[in-house]
Amino acid sequence: MDADAVLARLRAMANPKNVEGMARFGINPKDTLGISVWDLRKLAKEIGRDHRLALAVWDSGIHEARLLAAFVDEPAKVTAAQMDAWVRDFDSWDVCDQACTDLFDQTRFAPAKAVAWSRRPEEFVKRGGFALMAGIAWHDKDAKDAAFAPFLEAIRREATDDRNYVKKAVSWALRNIGKRNLALNRKAIATARAIQKIDSKAARWIASDALRKLTGEAVQKRLREKRPRREL
Repeated sequence: MDADAVLARLRAMANPKNVEGMARFGINPKDTLGISVWDLRKLAKEIGRDHRLALAVWDSGIHEARLLAAFVDEPAKVTAAQMDAWVRDFDSWDVCDQACTDLFDQTRFAPAKAVAWSRRPEEFVKRGGFALMAGIAWHDKDAKDAAFAPFLEAIRREATDDRNYVKKAVSWALRNIGKRNLALNRKAIATARAIQKIDSKAARWIASDALRKLTGEAVQKRLREKRPRREL
């Protein structure tokens, strides 16, 4: 299926009535067709992995085409330049999160980009950095604990950003790191405690949100019962 056929398929699936509802959830309605993410995932499964197609449909600027691009692209073929180009196009939290946690976090550039983007001033670029951290923490089962030290440092550094989409991603990253194992749980809790002392409404919110989850019985029980993985 070529890009023109995919875009025609997406337009045929459009549901304008859904766009208004999506906007209420903070999704940018510009160039949005109103297709559910579940239907997009079904279409992606039908298409299969295709790097060239992903690049072509992303360039259409259509909201759902960009989500689909994240689902069908091939992580091994994604370049650092592509990641930087796409992150500049982020204009909605869902495109940001799906690209970062369905695609970018599987690339070899992910750790470096996560830290670099966390320093950027643009709201969705910065969110992308922390979404990447959350994705790596959740999906990369082989990552060593030491790999998360730069992420915890970035989380502490950027905890005063009071923009909604940034602070929620900072907490998301902190929570996912703290859910990996008991050692990282302790480090994430210590980071949250340090953030809690910062004279910032955003920092206090992030700390409270993370601590509520990370110190909760459900997470603590799961981590205690989880078989420790030997660090090599």
